[in-house]
Formats: sequence, structure tokens, C-alpha cells
Amino acid sequence: MATALKTTGASKREILEVCKKQEISFLRLQFTDILGINKNVEVPESQFEKALEGDVMFDGSSIEGFVRIEESDMMLKPDLDTFRVLPYDDEGGRVARLICDIYNPDGSSFAGCTRQALKRQIAKAKGLGYEMMAGVDRAEEIRRLIIKDLVSMGFEVEAGHHEVAPGQHEIDFRYTEALETADNLATFRFIVRNVAYRHGFLATFMPKPIFGQNGSGMHTHQSLFKGEKNAFHDPKGKWELSDTAFQYVAGLLRHARGFCAVTNPLVNSYKRLVPGYEAPTNVAWSMRNRSPLVRIPDRRGIGTRCELRMPDPSANPYLALAVQLAAGLDGVERKLVPPDAVNKNIFTMSFRERRKYRIDELPRDLHEALEMLEKDDVVRDALGPHIYERFLEAKREEWQEYIGQVSEWELNRYLGQY
Repeated sequence: MATALKTTGASKREILEVCKKQEISFLRLQFTDILGINKNVEVPESQFEKALEGDVMFDGSSIEGFVRIEESDMMLKPDLDTFRVLPYDDEGGRVARLICDIYNPDGSSFAGCTRQALKRQIAKAKGLGYEMMAGVDRAEEIRRLIIKDLVSMGFEVEAGHHEVAPGQHEIDFRYTEALETADNLATFRFIVRNVAYRHGFLATFMPKPIFGQNGSGMHTHQSLFKGEKNAFHDPKGKWELSDTAFQYVAGLLRHARGFCAVTNPLVNSYKRLVPGYEAPTNVAWSMRNRSPLVRIPDRRGIGTRCELRMPDPSANPYLALAVQLAAGLDGVERKLVPPDAVNKNIFTMSFRERRKYRIDELPRDLHEALEMLEKDDVVRDALGPHIYERFLEAKREEWQEYIGQVSEWELNRYLGQY
């Protein structure tokens, strides 16, 4: 089992030395496609120097949502800070990985690279003087093995425990800045699936795999920092929240229905977002209870943050964080004011009460979410034209395929009656 390998700031020469010392046979160049699926190009030892120089090409036309056949060549440029030795040996030998950005052959940034879509929003936040911090929630023996592998990959795992539904588990890892969090999420899903497979289990990040049971969410805790100071905290502010915090929350609420298709991208995602299973269905925020979309955990000072409870783990982590950051920053830039906090259980409120509090509903299905996405300029701009158009096209096709299916529920309900 490999020990944790910290290589932040490592040079190409140092990485090559580590590969030689640890007898690495293959280098896995990983990236994430528009639909959030982990992809990789694996190169043998003879190609390590070329890979570290960013000179490895792949056929982009073979990847969902990337490019047309006539413009298929893409370049993989690795982020050296993401170098890790995988905590197990494949049949062909020991493997290390690097997370990559996608570039065009002429060296320009590829418009369909989801990691760079997040980088653009991080740069925008930095231009405003902020840095986003994000932490994510969301497997007795198999879970420990997963945690062991995560720790060996450099994760700081804070807790792991069983959740409400059968076979449902939660692993919490420590917060960090937005891009590293997205990289960690991509790595997390890869490690969980791999460990489960090696021990005869199936791990899924499907939002609602079992009817009648709670679904799986990816609650995202967010805050903005200026240097070492949490910009969400104001000891003299209402509830010790700063104007920036209120504005950021207002931005999340304003654009939640617009980015829902990105943070909840599957037909199945909307089987989770129904009343009665703890997942939010309404656009509201709260200081105390967990039924609204956004809540403020009861921690003050450096830990002041907001929690968005809508996203699910099927989302592309780079795009999910990009659109959330874009929405929050829009609130900060425009100095939006959130509606009054709703500190009562929304699930038990009447329709009239929800209207009184100006509580909107989240999209009821993927089709409605895509319509909301088309109307939201801020979210579309965060994705960029290339990613937006291809994401929309792929998800429209998914919806059309779904609505043409005849389900078991329909057969049981209607077959003998009509």
C-alpha cells in the first residue's frame, strides 16, 4: 500500500524521480467530461516525460460532449500538484495519476474543459478579492477500506458513517479551496467505485436508487475568504453574518432554479427532490432547520458558511461548483437582498403560507430544469457557450429517451384497467 504522497509544487524532475523510485509502470491522465464522467488516458513509462510536458493527445470526438469529428485532436496538460500514486497495484504494475486540463492543439484553452470552467469563476472571485472554500458531505469494513485508500491519496477524512437508507454511507473530507475540492470529488468517486469493485460490491452515486428510501445528496458548504478572514462573518452583523454572506445567499436563491439542471443533472435526480425525504424542494433559506434549500450551520467566526442542500453526487463537480460560485458572486456584485429566513418546517406549510414567504419551488423534473437553465444568463455564462450547448443537447436527448419508456409502475397501474 502506497503512503500518502504530497507533491504540491513538485517539479517534473521530482515527479519522474518518484515514479522511478516507486517503480510506477503507468501514468493515468485523468479528466472529467461534460456529463461528469471520469475519463483517463494511460501512458507507459516511456511516455512519462512527454505526458508531464503536456504533449499527450487524445481523440476528443470519442468523448461525450467534446468536439466534432473534424476537430477531434485534444491535448492533456496535467496539473502537477495533483500527482498521486494509486493505493493499489493493477495487474500491469503500479499506477500514478495526474488530473489534467484540456487544450486545443494550438495551445489555446479548450472551451469544453469543465475544470477550466470552474477556474474562470475562481478567477472572477479572486478579482473581487475573494477565495471560495467548499466542503462536501457524501460507504463497516468496505467503508474503512475506502477511507484507508483516500487517506493514502492525501485526503484528510474527518468522518465516515452509515446514513439513513439501507446501504447508504457518508464520508466527509476536510474543506479546501474550490478547485482542489472539485479535484477531490473526482478522485473520491474513482476510489469509491474501485474499492467497491475490488471487493465484489457495486458503489453508485445515483441520487435515488431505491424507491421509498432517502436519496443521496451532495450538500455543499461554501464561504468566501479574503486572505485569512472569512468574508461571511461579521461579529456585529445580524446573526453574525456579513452583508457579503446575505448577498451570496441571495444569489444562490435567485439562480437555484437556473443551475438545478447542472447540480442535479439526471432524470433520477428529481426522484430525490420530492417532499417527505429530507431533500429540499423549495427555494428558501433558514438559520435553524434543514427543510429549506440553503441553511446557515450554527458556527461562527472562521467556520461561518452556508450549506446548499440541493446538489447530488451525479453532478460534474467542476460545473456544479462553477455555477454555484457564479450565482453567489452575482448576488455579491449586484448586492442582492435575500427574502426573510424561513425558520419553520416548509414541508408542513400550506400553499398560502409558502406564497406569503415568497417561496418558489425547484424544478419538478429534468425537462423543467433545462427550461430554467435556458432562461438564466448568469448560469449559461458560467458554463460558456460550448459546454452549455452540448450539455443541453445531451440532456434533452436523455429526457426524450426517458419519456418514451414504459415503466413497471405504469404497467401495474394501467394495464388491467384500460
